[in-house]
Amino acid sequence: MILVLKPGEFHFGSTGERIQTLLGSCVAITFWNPSERMGGMCHYLLPENPSRTNKIPDGRYADQSVELFLAELKRTKTRREDYQVKIFGGGNMFPNLSRNNTNDVGHRNINAARQLLKFNHFKIHSEHVGQAGHRTVILDLHTGYTWLRWQQD
Repeated sequence: MILVLKPGEFHFGSTGERIQTLLGSCVAITFWNPSERMGGMCHYLLPENPSRTNKIPDGRYADQSVELFLAELKRTKTRREDYQVKIFGGGNMFPNLSRNNTNDVGHRNINAARQLLKFNHFKIHSEHVGQAGHRTVILDLHTGYTWLRWQQD
């Protein structure tokens, strides 16, 4: 079964599932636990929620997406060091319009993922981020294999 994540969505599951998403300036973080054959993916749009009025984590934001992962690790009684963590996306969708690429939303999303994962003691196993274009990412929760298709615009 393939579950397609839309922007702002989060899914955590186990064997028999594949999670797929399409990214531009958004970022996907994937978690996979090889011994338990479980993991998940988030697809966030912005580094942080500017208002934070809702106490329920919102998957549209990096900081709250990481909270969703932490809640799943607690629920499944698994350890953070047992997960392979990867980051994808953060593309500059308008490279010809931006003179300063460090201020574009993709760049900010990438930095948010790196900082939040480091702060929460997760090791990033690999990443495919930045540059121009969009990406399709598929995570197989049985094998942990991640497919990536990068289309430079």
